[in-house]
Amino acid sequence: MRLFLDAHISGPRIARALRERGHDVRAADEERGLDGLQDEELLQLATEEQRTMITFDVKDFTVIARRWAEADRAHAGLGIVVGIDHGEFGAILDSVSRAIDTRQEWANLTLFITRAPTSTP
Repeated sequence: MRLFLDAHISGPRIARALRERGHDVRAADEERGLDGLQDEELLQLATEEQRTMITFDVKDFTVIARRWAEADRAHAGLGIVVGIDHGEFGAILDSVSRAIDTRQEWANLTLFITRAPTSTP
């Protein structure tokens, strides 16, 4: 899958692991030329490259997704990680992998990516 990781998701840890799993990943924190771009500009870039955007920024990207939907503006998918700390690399990787492995179509989808449910006895 073609992914674009927002600046707050570790390229060295998460992007590399996703690449090793066969995904085509671009990570904002690995590219100096992307420093200073606004969130909407990053989503536009991801859309132009047909990449699903993955971010922790629930506050800004929910507003952007709603605004784009109201304007009938398409994007290639948006995954918003919630309920997982930025430093929990294993949980982030597992949750993002689960989300992208279970969805075939991401166009115009905004999905909240959460920790995998735990089984209870």
